[in-house]
Amino acid sequence: VQLQACGGGLVQPGGSLTLSCAASGTISRFKTIGWYRQAPGKQRDLVATISRGIGTNYADSVKGRFTISRDNAKDTVNLQMSSLKPEDTAVYYCYAVLDRVDYWGQETLVTVSS
Repeated sequence: VQLQACGGGLVQPGGSLTLSCAASGTISRFKTIGWYRQAPGKQRDLVATISRGIGTNYADSVKGRFTISRDNAKDTVNLQMSSLKPEDTAVYYCYAVLDRVDYWGQETLVTVSS
């Protein structure tokens, strides 16, 4: 399983950014797919996931600002981020679960700063 993330960058507070994760193979086969993030000096935390049979799950800190979606035709999962705050600055990781095995993709850096 390969998960390739892209879309990170530098954005000003209040701005928007969209991350995309391309999965190898059919994305619908994953039980769960989504995003985690790790800020400097902190642990890796859930941002948002989509789970088969459950739906979407968001960290409280991003509810109402971030939207996760899955594009089955392109085998990608996207994270639309708006109203970004400096505390959203982190390395973002694409994540998936297949056959009870966790997979981590490459990271993409998001920096929110003026």
